[in-house]
Amino acid sequence: MRSAEMDEKSLNNDRYVYLFDDVARAERNVGGSWDAVRELLGGKGANLGKMASEGLPVPYGFTVTTEACLDYLKQDSISEQVWTSVLDALRKVETRMGKKFGADVDPLLVSCRSGAKFSMPGMMDTLLNTGLTDANVVSLAKATNPRFAYDSYRRLIQGFGAIVMGVADDLFEEQLKTYKAKAGYESDLDMTVDDWKAIVSIYRTILKEQTGSDLPQNPLVQMKMAITAVFSSWNSERARAYRNATGIPHELGTACNIQSMVFGNMGDTSCTGVAFTRNPTTGENRMFGDFLPNAQGEDVVAGIRSCFNVHELKGRFAQAYEELLRVGNNLEQVFRNMQDIEFTVQEGKLFMLQTRDGKRTARAQVRIAKDMVREGLISKEEAVKRVQTGDVDVLLMPQLDEREMEEARRKSLMLASGVNASPGGAVGQVALDSKTAEELHSQGKDVILVRQFTKPDDVPGFFASKGVLTAEGGATSHAAVVARQFGIPCICSASTIVIDTEKRCFTTAQGTVVHEGDVISLNASVGEVFQGPISTVDANFEHEEDLQMILDWSDEIAAENYTRNNKKMRGLKVFSNGDSGVDSAKARAFGAVGIGLCRTEHMFFGSERLPLMRKFILSQDTKQRAAALDDLLPIQTADFEAIYRAMSGFPVIIRLLDPPLHEFLPDRDALVSSVAKMEVSSNGLRRQLEETRELLAQVESLHESNPMMGLRGVRVSILYPELIKMQVKAIIGAACNVRREGMSVLPEIMIPLISVSKELEMVRHQCELYADEVLELNNMKDLSYKIGTMIETPRAAVTADEIARSADFFSFGTNDLTQMSFGMSRDDAERRFLQDYVNKNILMKNPFQSLDEKGVGKLVHMATNDGREANPALQIGICGEHGGDPSSIVLCHKMGLDYVSCSPYRIPAARLAAAHACLW
Repeated sequence: MRSAEMDEKSLNNDRYVYLFDDVARAERNVGGSWDAVRELLGGKGANLGKMASEGLPVPYGFTVTTEACLDYLKQDSISEQVWTSVLDALRKVETRMGKKFGADVDPLLVSCRSGAKFSMPGMMDTLLNTGLTDANVVSLAKATNPRFAYDSYRRLIQGFGAIVMGVADDLFEEQLKTYKAKAGYESDLDMTVDDWKAIVSIYRTILKEQTGSDLPQNPLVQMKMAITAVFSSWNSERARAYRNATGIPHELGTACNIQSMVFGNMGDTSCTGVAFTRNPTTGENRMFGDFLPNAQGEDVVAGIRSCFNVHELKGRFAQAYEELLRVGNNLEQVFRNMQDIEFTVQEGKLFMLQTRDGKRTARAQVRIAKDMVREGLISKEEAVKRVQTGDVDVLLMPQLDEREMEEARRKSLMLASGVNASPGGAVGQVALDSKTAEELHSQGKDVILVRQFTKPDDVPGFFASKGVLTAEGGATSHAAVVARQFGIPCICSASTIVIDTEKRCFTTAQGTVVHEGDVISLNASVGEVFQGPISTVDANFEHEEDLQMILDWSDEIAAENYTRNNKKMRGLKVFSNGDSGVDSAKARAFGAVGIGLCRTEHMFFGSERLPLMRKFILSQDTKQRAAALDDLLPIQTADFEAIYRAMSGFPVIIRLLDPPLHEFLPDRDALVSSVAKMEVSSNGLRRQLEETRELLAQVESLHESNPMMGLRGVRVSILYPELIKMQVKAIIGAACNVRREGMSVLPEIMIPLISVSKELEMVRHQCELYADEVLELNNMKDLSYKIGTMIETPRAAVTADEIARSADFFSFGTNDLTQMSFGMSRDDAERRFLQDYVNKNILMKNPFQSLDEKGVGKLVHMATNDGREANPALQIGICGEHGGDPSSIVLCHKMGLDYVSCSPYRIPAARLAAAHACLW
């Protein structure tokens, strides 16, 4: 029987440290959940363990868990229990490797790498070559390669200084750059062993000058300080900014992986690289990546040297290349996803340093998900879950206008070209550092971040920019990886531009000088940089065949019947807001299965229509109003016919006139100004002055202190029943005309702004009289129609049971319902104070963008339940801006709504979100 002391020690080790080949025990200890393993060991540590268990060539090591990190963040120190567990694991690694950590002769060296549950490329710290000292670097040089030994030592000093001791990394880089320039060297490969010794001395001087300390010569002190730095980097500014942008919780912490070093900088027989098992830009099923001979991994990731294509390994390291392809295929089978691999070849032998699910563009995400279904790796449901609504938005983001680009090429306005690292079109003002990008963005400017190469500290600048351009770095550099993840157009390795940070400009190969603040355009889908602005055009949805397949699968999932909580449910249908035949045709092309909101007021603003509408409003009697409406009737009828044709076979919900009448009249203040000017002018304007005064008087008579809560919606219909007659005749008459053409027509009439059930009863009765009259006239009594209402006042929501008795459907107008529930004007709130409320956590989200679950959502849920209890056949949906918001769509699904309606361009993402709501 084990002693209590041994049990305590085992418990601590289970919390704090796991050897790579002990991942099975970790999985048992957390209840068999791989997600929980990733939370404990971090994604990197968990995947290293998985690779080790698969027998892949992983340098041996151990993981200091996220539990240890969280303990450290609470105590601001590594506890004795954690350190004891680290030393125990280190001894086992020494035994396995046959070397002693930091020994004076043939030392074991390790890397200290961060690794959180969710991948955060480049956001936290990594320290290589830990364990090198003044004593053992000499013996390492004798046993291996002197140049390699001192190159490794200067890397440790630089990394330790920047990561652990807080010295600006640029101080080291500038000294190295100056040294190479004086020596006439073009790259690090030109440096000799004596050069690296000189750099070691220079770097140590920097450490002493900046911190008053030197590199610790005790290897264990180095390791402890390195682990501390990795844990501390969890709360770095760049890491927090990244988590805020990606929604990663701040309380998870990071693990620290201590891994035996293998070296890609041991000469021409060694290299280091980063590879993706599939192309992260296009999704093509072919390995994609870069490598550098005689280098260490940070050289590739940082993009400070021009890399070689991974397939060129075949000519230099044939055996390692073939093994890398086999390993990549193996990893895809194990993880069922495209993998991002870091590897090292040391003297011809391949080692795997890490694997993780690869960051990719939206296009690659969609293609890979589709292809993996066809390959039998994942199900359709898994493919739909992997594609995010943000991917859909990015995939359909605008591109630069091809005709304007061709004209720019003809005029020699193309400034440079580079690697198309992350596709899309972007236009903005040049910013040469992250801080400037943030400042310009805060001023409402569109920004292009231009850098020599990006570092993790540049991440806040990424989020402030429309696009990124770098002079160095390849397709696997930091800039490329981060840009692809966030859908930011990015061009890397535009090597012909020369950036001058002091003069705040860059110069092209042709001698063109582009200053900070000048506008440039990026065609990142190809890799072209243009001077000046170029217009953007919408992406062509019809050509996105892979996306259409994912969305078809989404529709299948949403259409299936399933049971949740003993209740039979179906997914949401996605309708579109549309006010014309053109809008409706576009909505159908995007996959909408109905029009959820046709705003008839939008049909009255054309140059031929507005005078007729004003004539109706300003008429003095019923006869004059009827004459104006007679002129509007054929126009409205034609509009509805075009919508029905585009939506043949699908429902079309048409809202009767909703806004205040004053919106159709000239601006009151402008009329006052005109009268004032004419009164001081010549008598020749007398007649015009009288007419303007008369118009002003009529406008004044319609003036309201709070028009959005005044004479609008159903109230207009009640005061002007002749308007209902015209609109209903147009709605039903158009339906009859289109039905004669052989098309299926499903008209639905929506009565807006109901507050009292009697309003709906009265106006519904009138609508039925006019509709039936038109149907009888056209001999189409069998043409069915529905009459429902928009619920957009709190009173309507709380009396939904009464209203439902006179309604065939409810459509929640969540824009106005949110305004009235919060008692705030959307325009004023968003302009004046709403963002402050979100920043100060008074509100977690803008309630006009994402449906307020606790308030407005509660009203919607209550009204839905009460309405269906009174009228089980009631169809219910929403048609506010929230209809296109993914989180609001999930909430609508939970509340049991039948459909959401959104703008045409938001339909693809809404279809995907409707499927996600069923799957999660």
